[in-house]
Amino acid sequence: MSVNRRRKVVRLAYVAPFTQGRPGAHWYAAHHALPRLLSRAANATVHAYVYDPDEGEEVIAYGNGRRVGGERVVYENVDLPEGKPEDLDEAAFKHMQSRWPMGHLAHVFGLSRQELLKLPLATQGRVLVLEGTPADADAALEALLPVSVAPHAH
Repeated sequence: MSVNRRRKVVRLAYVAPFTQGRPGAHWYAAHHALPRLLSRAANATVHAYVYDPDEGEEVIAYGNGRRVGGERVVYENVDLPEGKPEDLDEAAFKHMQSRWPMGHLAHVFGLSRQELLKLPLATQGRVLVLEGTPADADAALEALLPVSVAPHAH
């Protein structure tokens, strides 16, 4: 679990051998039960994304348990502007990336594309174990998420 408190973005991801590297990106592309169920339970839009820096990127949005949008870019199919690829300056390329799925999702969250891609490496991140007591999970979550303020009785 990674958190960007400034933008109120929480990233949930599985950590296991099958989720690492390129095979992990493909695993995520096929496993969307968690975002689908969270979208229904939280009555909110939940975004699932797949990022493979060598192949492409995809963002899928879920609402009320159903797919409600999404986009995929395969890098080898991207149409570059006229001219030689080496003529494309860095600013123009970054602008192009900002229109791809991960760039658009970053914009929705108020982040830069780089900030979104670096969320898995965030210092405010924790691995939450699936075994253990509820108190263990509560302690790990309290370290990441702001403390809620109880309503005052009048």
